[in-house]
Amino acid sequence: MKKLITSLGVTAIAVGMINVVNSPIVLADAQPGDVIVTLGEDLSVGQKNTVLKDMNVSENDAQIVYVNNGEEHKYLGNYIPESQIGSKSISSAKITLGEEDTGLVVETHNVNYITDEMYLNSLSTAGVKDAKVYITAPFTVSGTGALTGIIKAYEVSSGTKIDESQKQVANQEMVTTAQLASNDEIGQEKAVEFMSKVKEEISKENPKTDEDIKTIIQNIAVDMNINLTADQLSQLVDLFGKIKDLHIDWEKVNKTFDAAKEKWNNFAQSEEGKNIIDSFIAFMKSIWHGITAVFGNN
Repeated sequence: MKKLITSLGVTAIAVGMINVVNSPIVLADAQPGDVIVTLGEDLSVGQKNTVLKDMNVSENDAQIVYVNNGEEHKYLGNYIPESQIGSKSISSAKITLGEEDTGLVVETHNVNYITDEMYLNSLSTAGVKDAKVYITAPFTVSGTGALTGIIKAYEVSSGTKIDESQKQVANQEMVTTAQLASNDEIGQEKAVEFMSKVKEEISKENPKTDEDIKTIIQNIAVDMNINLTADQLSQLVDLFGKIKDLHIDWEKVNKTFDAAKEKWNNFAQSEEGKNIIDSFIAFMKSIWHGITAVFGNN
């Protein structure tokens, strides 16, 4: 399902080195609407065609880069088991550059581990902005492999070089959020919200020491009724210490979030948006009435 970035914080998506098809040219003169596609190197010919069809792209429509499994292990190996990364690079993505300050949009297909919001947060921490990202695979995958390609593809298409340490932190943040979300008592939405609130507070308070960061994390965890183990707390202090040291321009990032929210609000208030929303509500009501009718007759 498509998700616009909102006030849900700022995070990262890690990326590795990628072999650019045809010519490794950085598109410094890239324009809104330009498209670049990243494909897993281990896709079969049939799977590749399936993915490109799903993206509604032909090989002649966009520049394509390939990601191999070794690159995925390089950027994810410090944070998740090798068995979880796997031995094949399958996940793929399509990145379409947008107008300045229009925000990020992420849509996924056949991804069951990394949520839209996790991708959005990770992309923001890595410095990716103003783009539409579609992540897909020929069958259901975790989605961790897609992370390696998206940022590099964005670098190639936008002409923006992202610092290597920022990519590493982005990976670490994405994996940490997913691990928190795997706890049934926390879940996906709460994990993303927690990570976003901690980042927001750190950007406001500018803590000087690890102990200050730890206090912020603990206070927000208490407010959200989240129980953290000692190991989790230690991992979070390490992560947010690195995020703080990136010196990200959070004000600029938040402007991008606000632009995306405004875009959604304008759509929701438009005649087209209202019609779509009203139609959905009517559809849900019809389902509910059908259910109550069935049980009412029993």
